[in-house]
Amino acid sequence: MQDVYIIGSRGLPAKYGGFETFVQELVTRKQDSRMAYHVACLSDEESYQHFDFQGTDCFTICPPQLGPARVIVYDTMALNYALKLAEKSGSERPVFYILGNTMGPLVRFFTNRIHRLGGRLLINPDGLEWRRTKWPKPVRAYLKLAERSMIRNADLVVADNPGIASYLEEAYGQLPVTTIAYGTDLEPSHLATESPEFQSFLQDWNLLAGDYYLIVGRFVAENNYETMIREFMQSKTQRPLVLVCNYQGSAYFETLRQKTGFDQDSRIRFVGTVYDSELLKKIRQEAYAYIHGHEVGGTNPGLLEALAHSDVNLVLGVDFNRVVAEETALYWSKESGDLSSLLEKIEKNRPSQLGEGAKKRMREFYSWEKVVGDYEEVFRS
Repeated sequence: MQDVYIIGSRGLPAKYGGFETFVQELVTRKQDSRMAYHVACLSDEESYQHFDFQGTDCFTICPPQLGPARVIVYDTMALNYALKLAEKSGSERPVFYILGNTMGPLVRFFTNRIHRLGGRLLINPDGLEWRRTKWPKPVRAYLKLAERSMIRNADLVVADNPGIASYLEEAYGQLPVTTIAYGTDLEPSHLATESPEFQSFLQDWNLLAGDYYLIVGRFVAENNYETMIREFMQSKTQRPLVLVCNYQGSAYFETLRQKTGFDQDSRIRFVGTVYDSELLKKIRQEAYAYIHGHEVGGTNPGLLEALAHSDVNLVLGVDFNRVVAEETALYWSKESGDLSSLLEKIEKNRPSQLGEGAKKRMREFYSWEKVVGDYEEVFRS
């Protein structure tokens, strides 16, 4: 058996975001029966309790409530316990895969133990967290230090985007690095256009199927909501803009309202979050066009979902996004008037043929089957 200990997600079943979804897809789509996965799961109740999730050994970790530092302690406790499990079981060549950099300099206290077992330390640095403007400067400084420490102690770095891999090699020199993409669900929504769920959504927000622009994503400044809304308001389109995001209770919402005056534009529709995955896929499928403004990070799951389900995608043209979508999307920059001009262009000529190319690209390079196969090859090697 090949034992793989996964540290750094909040655990199974997936309830939150990218890492959790990745872990669930990895373990439930297992192709090699010799893979034995052990997954750390964040708990608010007790530590070191085991439970089975669809054939995967899950163990709970309950770190103390230390504010932002809790995640550092969580990863540290989880790796320490995973090492004890590997030592006790006599696991041969175990793999310890850490998602994210939060453990930082503390990881060096574990590398010798890992190597004494004949094991390997793999890390996924995620999407350059230290660049995210949502973090205060001291936190960003720690995240940069943490990235450096994790990279230098890893036996292999797994990047989810060639842009991340290039950045790491430029920043830290020649590295043992491989690129394995994030995956996405390629199946279309089972909801019909006439389904009660979708029709109710349309009626609630005064929309018509196929006749709205769409933005989906975390409601943070670095995702360029101000630029997208301002440029949309400058355009002459009569179609509404639907924003699916966690704006409720956000101070950024009020800041954005004051800066753009979007509340005076009847086309702007903040609809909140949509937790029904089938409904969200249907909303994507029926959009006139999807607008993607994520600027920081690697392969963004939201971009993959858009390319897999929306026919026309208007994407911020940073390297991370271009390497994913290539010629299957239309690109805009943050220069004034760029996105609004693009909106005017597709109002006259909607290039719906891009959608088939995007879906083909997702099937070829970003299916979960390919991602899982690539990971299992790395774990075995």
